[in-house]
Amino acid sequence: MEQKNLPNVTIALVLAILSFLCCCFGGVPGLVLGGIAFFLIKKDESTYAENPDLYKNYSTLKTVKILAIIGMAIGALYLIYTLWSVSQMGGWDGYMDKVNEMMEQYQ
Repeated sequence: MEQKNLPNVTIALVLAILSFLCCCFGGVPGLVLGGIAFFLIKKDESTYAENPDLYKNYSTLKTVKILAIIGMAIGALYLIYTLWSVSQMGGWDGYMDKVNEMMEQYQ
């Protein structure tokens, strides 16, 4: 019997790489994209567990799982850092004052 690829591995790989690349945009995109990739991976793992002889790219699935976890972890750390830095500036109002001050300097 011919083996086939797991259905969501390619999509999850793209999302995991994007989560890794986009995790520094406040942390939220990394968490969201990594979470979606992790959800797709879990679905494919259950599909593989039902019939392991039918699918051939389980090693890719494990790699994508690691990338998704790394992307989510870095995104979470960056989100925590962003929230901490905003609180150190005096909350959201202090942060917006700094942004307005920098905008006035460049005009």
